[in-house]
Amino acid sequence: MEHRITVCTSCRHKGTECRPGYELIERLRKAIAQAGDAIPEEFEVSGVACMAGCDRPCTVAYHGTKKATYLFGDMDPDVDIDDLVEFAKQYAYLHDGWCSSVDRPGKLRKSTLARVPAAMIAIEESEVLAS
Repeated sequence: MEHRITVCTSCRHKGTECRPGYELIERLRKAIAQAGDAIPEEFEVSGVACMAGCDRPCTVAYHGTKKATYLFGDMDPDVDIDDLVEFAKQYAYLHDGWCSSVDRPGKLRKSTLARVPAAMIAIEESEVLAS
């Protein structure tokens, strides 16, 4: 199973040039490494130029093979690392990635921007009837 956490590196705090994404990436990588076996799967943590969450910096996405993807906004590298690591632990155990907002840790309950179902590609012949 492959898991990734993607952090926006373009997000800025309103009215400033401060881009917290790079700091969040470094702190998250360190915290996940320190969690060790508490997280049963590996997570690759990387940055991307933009995830269109500009009004809610900093945005963070969780992706997993055959799992729902989550996009969270308003993440602060000084405050939210513990919640992000706790969600990585939880997400690793979720077979399809699906969980309710009340099951997510701390701030992630109210900062979800999107939950995208896993892509399911079915190829089968079918007859479509037009009416």
